[in-house]
This record gives sequence, C-alpha cells and structure tokens, in this order.
Amino acid sequence: MKILVAVKQVSALDEDFEIRDDGRDVDPEFFIRDLNEWDDFSLEEAVKIKEAAAEPVEVVAVSVGAGEADESLRKCLAKGADRAIRVWDAAIEDSDSIAIARVLAAVAKREAPNMLFAGVQSSDHSFASTGIATAAFLGWPHAAVVSSLAYSPGAKSAVFRRELEGGLLQEVEIQCPAVLTIQLGINTPRYASLRSIKQAAAKPIEVLSLADVALRAADVGEAGSLSRVRRMYVPDKGRAQLIDGDAAQQAARLADIIREFKGAAP
Repeated sequence: MKILVAVKQVSALDEDFEIRDDGRDVDPEFFIRDLNEWDDFSLEEAVKIKEAAAEPVEVVAVSVGAGEADESLRKCLAKGADRAIRVWDAAIEDSDSIAIARVLAAVAKREAPNMLFAGVQSSDHSFASTGIATAAFLGWPHAAVVSSLAYSPGAKSAVFRRELEGGLLQEVEIQCPAVLTIQLGINTPRYASLRSIKQAAAKPIEVLSLADVALRAADVGEAGSLSRVRRMYVPDKGRAQLIDGDAAQQAARLADIIREFKGAAP
C-alpha cells in the first residue's frame, strides 16, 4: 500500500528584495526557502496512517523543482517518508499550477499509489488549485480542505470532514484511490530528531526527467500552462486620514474628500 504526498519548497521574501530584470518575479537571491506549511500537515497525516497500519505502508514524498528542493524533501525523509522523488527539467521553468499538476499526475500514474495527499495551498502563491487539478488529470475522486480523516490502508473508501463556509463541517465518504488536499490543524506535525536528520541526509533522492514520466516539453512551462505572469510590482502605498467632529462634520469632510478625489471644485 502506498501514499504519495505532493510537497513544495516555497519562497518567502527577505526584508529587502529586488524584482527580476524581466519584471515577472523576484530575484531568486532574495528568497528564503522552506517546506510549505500545508504540506507538512499532509506528510504527517500520511505518516500517522503508516504507523497505525497493520500492513506495510510506503509514504513517498514528491516535489517538482530544481536541486534546492532536495532540502525540503530531506525534511520529509527525516519526518517519516520512506522515499523521495524530485522531478525537474529546464522546460518546467515558468510552469503554472496546472502544468505542475500535470507532472504530479504523471508521477502518480508511474507510482500507482492508493492515495495522494497535497496541501490545500502553498504559502507563496496560494492558488489552491494544484491538488484538485492533479485529480482531474488522473480522473480520481477528490476533496479539498480536509480537516479530519479516517482511512484504513487498503480500504476501498475513506471518510473525512472538510470545512465549509460559515463555520460548517461536512462529513463525506470518498472512493479510493483519491486526491485529498489537507488543511492546517488536522494534526500536529512532528519535529525531526537529530538521528533521523542524519539518516535522511544519507538517503537517495530519485530525480526524474520529463521523459521518465512520459511528458514532453510542450506539456509544461508556458506552453503547458493556462496562465502566465505578465508582471510583478510593489503596489503604491495608500493614504489614511482620521476625520474628527460630529456626524454632520464628518459627512461634510467626507464629501469634500470625494470631490477632491474626482477633481471637482469644493
């Protein structure tokens, strides 16, 4: 029995940063990189299922990214993943979340897992679309924002709760294999021990090319994406003004501000 966990090494901005020369992203020298927070909870959920199972369960962490993503994959190995896979090719550069989902689906077809877990979203782009798009490419049942899960390895279905608007919870039974995107708070991710960190450093990370997952360059990058970044910029800072006085005075001042904004004479 196998659970595939999609993970991402996300980028956070340093205090000072510069936009890339082409104006479409931040210069990578100013990034602080780490394992996506949502994916940490996804991995923990998979490891908990493995530890509670009566039969062998293999947890495989998979990431789409360049060599620096190995650091996040080794964190996954230190926290209980049995194997780590990284998919990369120069053609994958500038892929959007849909193109990345196409790659993850190709890995899932190669690995044939019983379940695929992903975080609800990533902390850098927050599209919340990669996991669901992966399910669409696979043709598997899917659910988003899963806040609790009851699943026995090898079972044909799983029962989960998911968050809805207005503070409601929905309990659903889903057929397996399925793709679930995991919400924060479903568990408490463990800390990796020093021993497990050292062991993870010695474990191999399997690196796959596009050819290894039966994809072409046209399937990824801008050619395989449904969106692209036109430009990235720092927004202009707004202004704030505290209006004193009673209600009538505040209303009169607000009317003056609106006229000034529209360019009308007071």
